[in-house]
Amino acid sequence: MTEPGRPRFGIERRERILDELRQHGSVSVRDLAAALDVTEITIRRDIADLADRGLVTRVHGGATLRSTLDTTVGRLGDGSHARYRLGLVVPSLSYYWPQIVNGARAAATAAQAQLVLRGGSYDIDDQRRQITALVETGGVHGLIAGPETAGTDGAALLGWLDGLGIPVVLAERRAPSALALRRLEWVTTDHEFGGALAVHHLYRQGHRRIGLAVALNSPTTEHLRRGWRRAHDDLGLDADASLDFTLEDPESETRDANLDALLDRTAATGTTALFVHSDPQAIMLEHRALDRGLRIPEDLAIVAYDDEIAENGEPPITALRPPKQHIGRLAVETLVARLDEGARRPVQRVQVLPELMVRASSRPAEREGRPAGPPAVPPAEGNG
Repeated sequence: MTEPGRPRFGIERRERILDELRQHGSVSVRDLAAALDVTEITIRRDIADLADRGLVTRVHGGATLRSTLDTTVGRLGDGSHARYRLGLVVPSLSYYWPQIVNGARAAATAAQAQLVLRGGSYDIDDQRRQITALVETGGVHGLIAGPETAGTDGAALLGWLDGLGIPVVLAERRAPSALALRRLEWVTTDHEFGGALAVHHLYRQGHRRIGLAVALNSPTTEHLRRGWRRAHDDLGLDADASLDFTLEDPESETRDANLDALLDRTAATGTTALFVHSDPQAIMLEHRALDRGLRIPEDLAIVAYDDEIAENGEPPITALRPPKQHIGRLAVETLVARLDEGARRPVQRVQVLPELMVRASSRPAEREGRPAGPPAVPPAEGNG
């Protein structure tokens, strides 16, 4: 047996049992009890729990690793057996997340894993129900999730995920460091970098009053705001004097009044460019500005965040594009690596950079009185 010592918690014991199975293919109750310094009854209960989750097969005196997964996973499309059954729970199947799902599917196929998808909502209680149903009835070996993380309810959900007893990888989410969670892994876009990159781009076009208009209650909003403020500091601009506006839901009955208020504030503050989260709000803002006689980008430049539909604006809207398919692929690769290597693999938490897709909504400003200014030094941009 490897790594002697007594794990303090049941989750740690079960992880050690799975590590032994991955290395040796089978384990005995007697050897595990001696190595982990617990009773044989405790080990039998651990093995029963792992078997109930479809992770091991109980045999007389011990357990074997369920490798072919005939009863819980079955076969892949090419007729071969899946190595693992992976759960994927996302808050939406209509916006942003479909590309993450596509990337996850591609990576799962390459890894000979079966992906079990559940589409939930942005409601914390619903997310927990979806995950519980998948984990308790689906026999999954690991989980990828995009849960809500804000407030005490979000913290409680993250703590629950951290203690599930199977590996969990967050996609486009991360846990606050204050929670000190030790097991959760994640793969996310560096949204703070994206916020800074948007400001640097607009600065290079000659803008000095660069406002922020962001969605209420989006988990991305605070990261974008930090990047926006950081870039202001880096460039010698005053973020406190710049417009920071909260957008209402696109389906809200007061949406148009909210957009009018934003445009009124933009004019009153001398703001010449807006960084907007997300695409639907950016397109609606563009339409409202044009209806009011403003020219895009001559009177107001716009940069969006998400790049789901920004190119459909008129004119097409410059946007930051998170690498969504890559996020999905990397989340699956991280989860499979954890299942392959077990507890000896260091916990991995990855950030991936978004790409700036420059379009007509943020051409260089030429209006009199708007200084060109020295160029900033941001990362390279893409074109789309």
